Amino acid sequence: MTQPEHDVLKAAEDHLWLHFTRHSAYQQSEIPTIVRGEGSYVYDIHGKRYLDGLAGLFVVQVGHGRQELAEAAAKQAQELAFFPLWSYAHPKAAELAQRLAAQTPGDLNRVFFTTGGGEAVESAWKLAKQYFKLTGKPLKHKVISRQIAYHGTPQGALAITGIPAFKQMFEPLVPGSVRVPNTNHYRADEITGVKGMTPEEYGLWAADRVARAIEMEGPDTVAAVFAEPVQNAGGCFPPPPGYWQRLREICDEYDVLLVSDEVICAFGRLGTMFGGQKFDYVPDIITCAKGMTSGYSPIGAMIAHERLFEPFKSGDTMFAHGYTFGGHPVSAAVALANLDIFEREDLLGHVTKNEPLFKQTLDDLRDLPIVGDVRGAGYFWGIELVKDKATKETFDADESERLLRGFLSKALFDAGLYCRADDRGDPVIQLAPPLVAGLKEFEEIGSILRGVLTEAWARV
Repeated sequence: MTQPEHDVLKAAEDHLWLHFTRHSAYQQSEIPTIVRGEGSYVYDIHGKRYLDGLAGLFVVQVGHGRQELAEAAAKQAQELAFFPLWSYAHPKAAELAQRLAAQTPGDLNRVFFTTGGGEAVESAWKLAKQYFKLTGKPLKHKVISRQIAYHGTPQGALAITGIPAFKQMFEPLVPGSVRVPNTNHYRADEITGVKGMTPEEYGLWAADRVARAIEMEGPDTVAAVFAEPVQNAGGCFPPPPGYWQRLREICDEYDVLLVSDEVICAFGRLGTMFGGQKFDYVPDIITCAKGMTSGYSPIGAMIAHERLFEPFKSGDTMFAHGYTFGGHPVSAAVALANLDIFEREDLLGHVTKNEPLFKQTLDDLRDLPIVGDVRGAGYFWGIELVKDKATKETFDADESERLLRGFLSKALFDAGLYCRADDRGDPVIQLAPPLVAGLKEFEEIGSILRGVLTEAWARV
């Protein structure tokens, strides 16, 4: 190890506070340190190569090492490094807003920029509250979201999040958030108490729980429903057929805003620019971030239907909300260059064409006794791990701890695959490679997973 490498590792150990990390895990070992990336691969400080099976964190859509995105950032920084969107505009934010509005479904024409996804969710809830106060329905402030769903860490977004373990240390949170069942059809028998529901039947059942929750809370108190096109936490729950259409009907019936949280799913992750285009629905608000710049610079956005902007057009009314770095000129410039790559290389078409190949690679693992379910869409998949395939018996908390953190996470990384082994809900492995990945990368993912999961089963 060279002295510079030693110094970096020592600095990380002594001063860096990692996010969502048990630092005790590194008391006897160094913190894994990634120094560069190229295409679908990243390299650690010792030069070892890893397949990036999670696109960083569902982010690096166009792959690592794109020189033109770095150049776009440098050019913009030289021209205008910063100016706020507080009562002023700048060209890149205006151009990006126009471009995003042109690609959203329906009349989602107003783009409110943030610096990340949690801020976009926070902004959407605040807009919903103020919109209804301005339109004569001041009691409408509550939000409905799904169990296990993750919507961010700010106090409002965290209240909407459906993962109790993430919330308990920070309570009391913002009041007014209500939980409903998610779209995990694999566990439908347990969730509903009814055996043998088809995906369509379960989808309608799950959507109707939203209607029931609105009725229980009182329709005059509910402002919005937040849901991801494909729910991330819990391991990639795709919507059953008809689910989103029924959800749209329910929101229209009760005058509730439908918020499509697409921080992960937007910008090609599902093979479409936005989730509504994949599953044929038009929300009232889209929240997005991550893939907008492929992670080359931070940015997020709340994109709202034109009618939600109407009350703010006249008089002295304003949306009393904002972020210093929202719509940052450099980030906006990078986002525009990133979207240029999408169009030039037809990444949406690439994902759509290769989705069956990725699915088949993962479906081939179903012969392993530890693999219970494979589910997802586009380049966004989860593998649920079980103790018994026939009964779908899951692992208890201690077993999950030993399986995921005691073995799988490190074993997969050591084998050359960066992905996520998670137990927010039942134990799952999540995969979301860069959108430039293809058959070669899929085969490598499948080979590594087969070897590591076979060893994991031997340890059960």
